[in-house]
Amino acid sequence: MKIIYSPKSVEYSKEGEPEAPFRVSKTYELLKENDPEGKKFEFITPNPCSEEDILRVHSKEFLNAIKSGGKENRELLDNDLVMYDNIFYYASLSAGAAIAAIESCLNDSENVFSLMRPPGHHAGKVAEGFCYFNNMAIAVLKALESGKVKKIAIIDLDLHHGNGTQDIFFGDNRVLFISLHQSPEYPGTGLKSVGNCINFPLSVKTDEKLYLEKLEEAISEIKKFNPDLIGVSAGFDTYKKDPIVEYGNFDLDIKSYEKIAQMIKSVEKPFFSILEGGYSSDVPSLIESYLNGLEK
Repeated sequence: MKIIYSPKSVEYSKEGEPEAPFRVSKTYELLKENDPEGKKFEFITPNPCSEEDILRVHSKEFLNAIKSGGKENRELLDNDLVMYDNIFYYASLSAGAAIAAIESCLNDSENVFSLMRPPGHHAGKVAEGFCYFNNMAIAVLKALESGKVKKIAIIDLDLHHGNGTQDIFFGDNRVLFISLHQSPEYPGTGLKSVGNCINFPLSVKTDEKLYLEKLEEAISEIKKFNPDLIGVSAGFDTYKKDPIVEYGNFDLDIKSYEKIAQMIKSVEKPFFSILEGGYSSDVPSLIESYLNGLEK
């Protein structure tokens, strides 16, 4: 299995911010420690995406807002969004990793995981929620434009609704967007299904049994859509000990993520996964559990 990773993604941080470098660095260390001979994982170093790739998804004004570090078009950036030095480079690198993941998946028909930050699924009309560019959308639209695929399903497993991804693909019949998320919770969207966007808002303390039942419903929708490829926005803040949930947690444990991966794999379509949220110190174990499910 290929893991897209660059140590450059840990170069930026701010004390007290939960979207922190350990999410990827400690996961990388755990995977290397448990696979010392490199028999399970092949690590691939990504390159930043191009501005052309970004402009398939975001406007020139949006791009310039990030590129200028918030000095231009500040209204396109959420007030809580931290504008780190060189964030344009780091966000472009994360989007480039998503492109590398989807291209590797298409070329080799194998599962690929992008272990990068920053995440992207809230970025749409504005940049918000730790997200600068929508990594998933950038990768998906480039793949569709290439002509190698005609239909792609996106399943968003983050605790928070992928409002940016939904906004970008709403009405695009080449894409099915599905989200399982908590409600009420930030950003307050995804309360109902509309068009090609199917939402499963779930209550606080949703347990593994109910979650997997809803995931099975989501998988049935993917099978009906019959995509050429599946993209997974893999958020791990659905974990019962995640620290930044406002209203309360789901009741998923470490082993739940292995089961989730196995269920998605059962669709028998090539798929790639992109890291979104997940802020617990257990994130490395959660990701490892997910990857173990893909190996079974």
